[in-house]
Amino acid sequence: MKLFRKKRQPDLTPFDRKRKPPKQNLFFLPLIWLFCWVTGKSNHLKIQKHNMQGLKPPYLVLGSHHAFMDFYITPLALFPQRANYISELDGFEYYGEWLYRQAGCLGTRKFVNDFALIKNIQQSIKEGRIVVIYPEARYANVGTHSQLPTSVGKMVKMLKVPVVTLNMHGNYLQSPIWNLKKRKNIPLTTEMTQLFTAEEVADLPVETLQAKIQAALSYDEYAWQKEQQIEISETWRAEGLHHALYQCCACGSEYQMTSAGSKLRCQNCESQWELSPLGELILETTNKSSTDFAISKIHIPDWYEWQRQQVIQEIQRGNYHLDIPVKIEALPNAVNFIDLGTGRLQQQVQGCDLTFTDYGSQVETTLNFPSASMYSIHTEYNYRDKGPCVVLSTLDNSYFIFPQTTQANVTKIQFAVEYLTENH
Repeated sequence: MKLFRKKRQPDLTPFDRKRKPPKQNLFFLPLIWLFCWVTGKSNHLKIQKHNMQGLKPPYLVLGSHHAFMDFYITPLALFPQRANYISELDGFEYYGEWLYRQAGCLGTRKFVNDFALIKNIQQSIKEGRIVVIYPEARYANVGTHSQLPTSVGKMVKMLKVPVVTLNMHGNYLQSPIWNLKKRKNIPLTTEMTQLFTAEEVADLPVETLQAKIQAALSYDEYAWQKEQQIEISETWRAEGLHHALYQCCACGSEYQMTSAGSKLRCQNCESQWELSPLGELILETTNKSSTDFAISKIHIPDWYEWQRQQVIQEIQRGNYHLDIPVKIEALPNAVNFIDLGTGRLQQQVQGCDLTFTDYGSQVETTLNFPSASMYSIHTEYNYRDKGPCVVLSTLDNSYFIFPQTTQANVTKIQFAVEYLTENH
């Protein structure tokens, strides 16, 4: 018996982005549909289809992206057709590449220009398949849509096939990214619409295609909750909300927000709000109100967008700069994460710099991610129970970056990236 086992060497081989797109396994597919059907039925799912009669593959599906539940609903909406799904690599690593490929998934990295992926999408369409993309590329932070990259309209024009949109409701409310614990008795609905025929794709300019897609995939889950009078009564319903709402809208202090039970509280000015069963923040106490934001009754997305404006103003004044210690894990493939230890993340107008010592190296290196190259950045509020993180990717590696300070917030980093992409 060996007292000491040799430590397994990590697999550094980059993910094969050029690998041929898989077809969904015909023997595996009934199990997918059965599992999705049981999940949908238990959540009172309703799928409403518009202009779908007679539509046959190939076509492109663009879906809103609220929560993991999206992946259960989409196969039901497409039943009995097979499809290819564009998926992030950490899903491949977590569930296994073999399983994901049986489900028809194509692996990629978020917020990079992956031309190999475009070729695979073209190949799938050429072979008469359905391709499913969630163009927001991350879950909704506060139940509202993201601005889609202009490349979506260009891709639609290039593929020359019909376009179907899936706009889902209830998925975020049931399991928001800031607290994935499931809320009960929230009905789920999905609007499935053929947005463009192939002829309309050919006739319409890219700008019109883009605008119509953005409109079709727009949503505000808290407005929908109030409209549908859906009450969320869990006593812990506000826990985690401070990850998304990190700046007090009463006193303006950053990184002082906390949440517990159904309460959201600022430790600086002691303002406290109750998250009502209908999803509104109702002010209970305050010692200070020095901002121009109306704080007595708050629509959560309004607070979120107010924070964005504070970041924009900070950048415009020339005061924005981030330089923080971080822990880093690299994901080069679908096999393993690689612990790269500690490093530093810097963000300024020109972009992000990530400094670390790569695996097997003794020399510190710095990777630069220019602002112009990123239309957004992937954020997580508690990634695999390791805490908040942002993800920066090259074509052959993804770096999961965990801030090691309380004086930073991943949502603020995201706001800065999105503004700087458009304005510098």
